[in-house]
Amino acid sequence: MTLELLEGGAAIAEAAIAAGCRFFAGYPMSPFTGLLEEMSRRMPAAGGVCLNAESEIEGVNMTLGAAAAGTRAATGSCGQGIALMQEAIAEAALNETPFVVFNLARNQQDYFQATRGGGWGDYRTITLAPKDVPEAVEHTQLLFHLADKHRAPVMLYGDPLLAQTRVGVDIHPIDHGELPPKDWALDGTGGGTGRSRQVWTWAMGKATDPGPGPDGHWRAIAEKFDRIAGLEARHEQSDVADAETVVVAFGSAAKFVEHVVGELRAEGHRIGWFRPVTLWPFPGDALEEATRTAKRVLVFELNAGQMLDDVRMHAADRRTVRFIGGVSIAESGLSYGPLLDAPVIRRRILEAT
Repeated sequence: MTLELLEGGAAIAEAAIAAGCRFFAGYPMSPFTGLLEEMSRRMPAAGGVCLNAESEIEGVNMTLGAAAAGTRAATGSCGQGIALMQEAIAEAALNETPFVVFNLARNQQDYFQATRGGGWGDYRTITLAPKDVPEAVEHTQLLFHLADKHRAPVMLYGDPLLAQTRVGVDIHPIDHGELPPKDWALDGTGGGTGRSRQVWTWAMGKATDPGPGPDGHWRAIAEKFDRIAGLEARHEQSDVADAETVVVAFGSAAKFVEHVVGELRAEGHRIGWFRPVTLWPFPGDALEEATRTAKRVLVFELNAGQMLDDVRMHAADRRTVRFIGGVSIAESGLSYGPLLDAPVIRRRILEAT
């Protein structure tokens, strides 16, 4: 293992290139800007293209075009910029064009955006929420694989800590297994033969080769996302078997919760923690099992309670669920506020128990 000291944005860029990403487009929005700058620096040497788009809408549509041609492609922003990308993300999901979206968010207030979306149609977005930079490196490569495996846009949900923390990481290509051929890609090989390809949300096909049409196509898309939900849910947990209290958290906040719960456990408290690694598909069955004997389920997230809805839906007994998080944003609006602090989290857990 060879460790290299990198800022999170740079580490994610290197991981994307190692995964075969050769097109990237974006518009600078902190804390995403560091990733965009690093991609613009590194992509040409890797034989790829990085474009600084004039807006997030242009960036995501450039990415959609590159991906439709069969290239491993990605874009990103913070949540405010990704809000502008929602129509294109929905279109990509419905016309089955795979690419990666990096949300290096300013806080944890993009959970609804990532898991419910703001586009149209019956689609979802596989979303991984790494807890630290080394895991973000792994998740980045996994996401390119999942995008191609399922022919769908996917998302990495990060934050300022992930984007701007310097950590020693080992970056090398990870083999996630074989993928189906991209025989759908618009690579120009069918031009003039009468067998040219289409990537079309309505799937009408041609007069000589009719497609299933919107009803048949959209039914198949909905069924595909149902299958994905049964295949790709991921989670992490510890000490839940005998826990009277289970604390649920995601992303960087889960790293703090893991530390605090470890301290409390060492002091004799019967407490455990549960972390959804995929925000969608949410690991509901695993959470139900992990909370089956718990007297209380505490939800810590840095917003007014967004993941809280999913925890209430899937906890073994929703009456045990209590919220111990809250909105907490720095005065600049660009980072977390004072709630993301181990002593504060410890105090809130103890007050709730």
